[in-house]
Amino acid sequence: MRAGLGFAVATAIAMLTTGHARSASNQDAVPFPVPNPFRTAAPAPSPSNTAAPAPGPFKAAAPAPNPSKTEAPAAYDHSTAAGLWQETDDQGRPGAWFLFVEKDGLYQGRLVKGFDQPGQPPIETCEKCTGDQKDAPILGLTIIKGMKRKGNKYVDGSILDPRDGTVYHAQMELSADGQQLGVRGYLGIPLLGQTQVWTRLPDDAIAPEDIPEESHGADWKPD
Repeated sequence: MRAGLGFAVATAIAMLTTGHARSASNQDAVPFPVPNPFRTAAPAPSPSNTAAPAPGPFKAAAPAPNPSKTEAPAAYDHSTAAGLWQETDDQGRPGAWFLFVEKDGLYQGRLVKGFDQPGQPPIETCEKCTGDQKDAPILGLTIIKGMKRKGNKYVDGSILDPRDGTVYHAQMELSADGQQLGVRGYLGIPLLGQTQVWTRLPDDAIAPEDIPEESHGADWKPD
């Protein structure tokens, strides 16, 4: 199924345009957003526009559960990062949905739904990824890995840019009410990065049978 695959390779929070234009020696001095293969950079505002629209990253409503689905959704612990999350741009337009789970004491997030970006070339597999994610399908691809929970903070993780296979440092912070997740990608030290806030979705926002399994490349071997 090609659902949600007609979108450009871009960033989860915005594109890494500045980072890719610089040498490795200069990148550590440049803050950059976290990668998302479902979004391109927003077009520059028209000079005729005098007021930018107010950001609304949490206004997109989750779809109502499909009554034809009989399998019960998972009940995620909302005091942790586990569960479904929506990434949006500063206009409130959804870019992607992520599912976070705890595995062997660490939290990881994979892409489970993308939203079409009209006029943009599609991306279906991670051609530039390495190892067991080489040529893995984008839907189901684990983007965020290795997050160690320390209260409401998650540290020592990594985030993958599926456009070029580059892996960056990452950390996250869960809001006190468990409804927002700050995701930060960075080079070198956390100060040299950028954070975007994602919004928690209802546990039944997507039917269990419609959630893609974790995707792998041809070199993947089960544990």
